[in-house]
Amino acid sequence: MTSPLYLEQYLDSLEHLPTELQRNFTLMRELDSRAQVLMKTIDAQADEYLRNQKNFTPEQTKEQLEKIQNLFNKAKEYGDDKVQLAIQTYELVDKHIRRLDSDLARFESEIQDKAASSRNQEETQVGKS
Repeated sequence: MTSPLYLEQYLDSLEHLPTELQRNFTLMRELDSRAQVLMKTIDAQADEYLRNQKNFTPEQTKEQLEKIQNLFNKAKEYGDDKVQLAIQTYELVDKHIRRLDSDLARFESEIQDKAASSRNQEETQVGKS
């Protein structure tokens, strides 16, 4: 494979990488924003619960705590989704880095082979002279 072909193939593989990265980072930002909104809601509901808990029946207490727990669970889901997206993003970039490393190693080997072949041809030419 010739050097321009390595470069061309690698650049083709990178064509959509910025778009994919931007999409993933935008999704992570949205998940983070949603989690922050939920945490503010949790704080408000927890404050309300603490202010009014003396007036709650055992059933109302259970209901209020379940509401807060459900919000925490949803916030955790957002966090888990964000972690998974970060892992996918890392793997996407890592895949491109590994491919580049592999292509560079092949290209370097090709150059060394050509250099050795060129030296052999020169030695053959000198030997014939």
